[in-house]
Amino acid sequence: MTGATDQYAVIGHPVAHSLSPRIHRAFAAQTGQALEYIAIEAPLDGFAAVVSRFREAGGRGLNVTVPFKEEAWRLADALGEAARAAGAANTLTLDAAEGIRGDNTDGVGLLTDLTANLGLALTGRRILLLGAGGAARGVAGPLLDQAPELLLVANRGAERATRLAADFSARGPIRGTALDALAGEPPFDLIVNATAASLSGSAIDLPEGLICEGTVAYDMVYADVATPFMQWATSCGAVRAVDGLGMLVEQAAESFRIWRGVRPQTPPVIADLRTFLGAAYA
Repeated sequence: MTGATDQYAVIGHPVAHSLSPRIHRAFAAQTGQALEYIAIEAPLDGFAAVVSRFREAGGRGLNVTVPFKEEAWRLADALGEAARAAGAANTLTLDAAEGIRGDNTDGVGLLTDLTANLGLALTGRRILLLGAGGAARGVAGPLLDQAPELLLVANRGAERATRLAADFSARGPIRGTALDALAGEPPFDLIVNATAASLSGSAIDLPEGLICEGTVAYDMVYADVATPFMQWATSCGAVRAVDGLGMLVEQAAESFRIWRGVRPQTPPVIADLRTFLGAAYA
């Protein structure tokens, strides 16, 4: 790092595919901010050490992606309200004197994309959330704040899903279960894939009957082709199957606001990335 301008980065494993550098450079150009933004791949057992080196070299902030969001939460010296509730942090603000602050912008990113960009109303809806890791924990509370009829969390292991549900039970109607216990559930209005399966091109083994003609399927992973989850949803009759590109940009904009004090305009950045990826699902 040069030290001449403020330094930021996205940190994950893997991270080479990340669009975050392109997004934040676009935000910087749009808002007239002087910063540099790179991608850093940390070893699975070396997250804290990489964060420490980046901070000691003058780094100002980090976006945190899989699989480090819960470790980032534990590493933070102070936590924003959303991160504290989620038990996961996707945004770290680094200060040489005051330490590390963890925030979670996943929830606001997802909700902005669902409600503002896609025009969905979630009140009174049945929502299925696949996964119970840091990504799921980051969006569970904000989804419940929309007053759905039910938020059902389904995970490969039921224990983690039921624990997540218990942690958020005061925020609204939520229940946890195992993926293999979903058979027989009534259809859902919205199904959100918060697992990492699509990152490896893997499909999730889901039963029939979860989708009706009005179901929207949302994969929090973004790609230049439809993910296996999106393909499954479309084949089952979902009215719409969307990837997580809009969420990625919206949560990044909120991180940018935390760091720089200004929230950039997201529609032109989303449009640019759709063109860049050569995909247009929405």
